[in-house]
Amino acid sequence: MRCMAVNAAGSRLEEQWRDILGTHARTMCEIDRVLHPHGLGASDFEVLDILAAEAPAEGDLCRVQNLVGRVHLSQSALSRLIGRLEKDGLVERSVCLEDRRGVWVTLTRKGRDLHAEVLPLQRDALERMLGG
Repeated sequence: MRCMAVNAAGSRLEEQWRDILGTHARTMCEIDRVLHPHGLGASDFEVLDILAAEAPAEGDLCRVQNLVGRVHLSQSALSRLIGRLEKDGLVERSVCLEDRRGVWVTLTRKGRDLHAEVLPLQRDALERMLGG
């Protein structure tokens, strides 16, 4: 009997896990779809959104290390993403003078403006996908 109960509990957990993954995938695809005309993807937006919250005033800096773990990307993928955002003029990077291994990143005026423009699109997509 115990084996059947464990298998049933395991099946429920597995089903719940697959539901979470499916919801995540559908939501990311919808955010990608609505942001694509603005040259952004869901992960790009996440970085801009976190920077807007972490460094709210123009010129405020955020350590790249503070983004690791908050954006669901590897450190190398995050670094490439920030490089693309920098190339597009949305963020600027600088080396931390106190700790040469550290890198600061900040939103540019263009990045702040684009974030403000697309924020309602991303929030509407979240509402449609997760609002219930």
